[in-house]
Amino acid sequence: MFSDLSQSPLSKNLQRLFLLRNISILAECLTFAIVYWTIDIEIPWTKMIVVVILLSAINLLTWLRLHQPWPVSHHEFFFQLLVDVFALSALLYFSGGSTNPFISLYLLPLTIAATALPWHFTWIMAMITIACYSLLLFVYIPLPHDHSNHLLEFALHVSGMWLAFVLSTVIIAWFVVKMSASIRERDQDLAKAREQALRNEQIIALGTLAAGAAHELGTPLSTMAVVTGELQKEYPDDTEFQGNIKILRDQIMHCKQTLTHLLAKAGQNRAEQGSELTVDTFLHQILDKWKLIRPSVKFTYQSTGMQPVPTIMENQLLYQSILNLLNNAADASSKCIEINSHWDYKTLHLEIIDDGKGLSTEALQRAGEAFFSSKAPGHGFGIGLFLANANIERFGGSVRLFNLENGGACTQVVLPLIGKNHD
Repeated sequence: MFSDLSQSPLSKNLQRLFLLRNISILAECLTFAIVYWTIDIEIPWTKMIVVVILLSAINLLTWLRLHQPWPVSHHEFFFQLLVDVFALSALLYFSGGSTNPFISLYLLPLTIAATALPWHFTWIMAMITIACYSLLLFVYIPLPHDHSNHLLEFALHVSGMWLAFVLSTVIIAWFVVKMSASIRERDQDLAKAREQALRNEQIIALGTLAAGAAHELGTPLSTMAVVTGELQKEYPDDTEFQGNIKILRDQIMHCKQTLTHLLAKAGQNRAEQGSELTVDTFLHQILDKWKLIRPSVKFTYQSTGMQPVPTIMENQLLYQSILNLLNNAADASSKCIEINSHWDYKTLHLEIIDDGKGLSTEALQRAGEAFFSSKAPGHGFGIGLFLANANIERFGGSVRLFNLENGGACTQVVLPLIGKNHD
């Protein structure tokens, strides 16, 4: 009956608490009936029944709240547990306080808090339950039992119960909190492993498709190179035409070199293999290649860092990943791209800032997913950022995208470095 809330763990826990509270209310009513009809004992029945009625009313409000669309927060769930603690305290106050054998029920809300809430809520609940128990040692309506002949023994018994409760509370809070933290860490590790396995499957599939595409594109590129060569010879005196043909031939040559390099790299056993380059040389090589690919893009580049310049692993995957990020910025930019780099002896920080419209809410949430693109149909495949993020993470780095206050978007890349250049 609460299927609309099935996606929220805290909502599920509140459903369970609602059902548990119903059971508790029925058990209290049954206990009252048994005691009233079988045991001749005088206690404030009216006040205790009022407490149960109030608890039932609160549980009715909880049932209504469970049908609302907004999610259950940690504070709300903690407040629900406090309701049970204070209701139990009121019932114990009217029925013997710390001498009531049901006082150990304080451990129930504590255990629930330890399993369902962050650790600080658990310790707050532990302090509250210990405080309520301690207060009921001195402030309560006693049960009509005669312990005058065993006052010392009975006091020792009650004190022992209190000490056992305090120890149990501390042990439960500490142990269950640690156990819950370990379970959450395990779940996070499993989620990361599943995500990594899915990403690896997608990368393998893309690699297979890329290899097939490389073979298929080789022939048309060769044909285009021959045709542009013939056109260049046919119109030798047209300067503007010759310039355009030269740009086209350079682009075709770059595509052929890229495909040749791709197929040559496909047989390597480890993508991480490569030589070392200084960071400034590595970045300049990428920007030089990018200028060849996107000659119409305007950009500024500034770099700062420690001397001597540290080195980074020269790798085709890193080259291509940063080129993909630069191309994304170029597609979004209207005038000029700002590129800034800074390094120390351990880390390279690269910022790519465009002056476009920025990223939509959906794009910010789904950036890096395979086959998701915010570009118009036919203008992007949705794999550039996915592959860039996956490759950079494999090398121990990270990619972060966010919008700027004055417009545009920023792509931050962090890459680990090898160390100082001793040449």
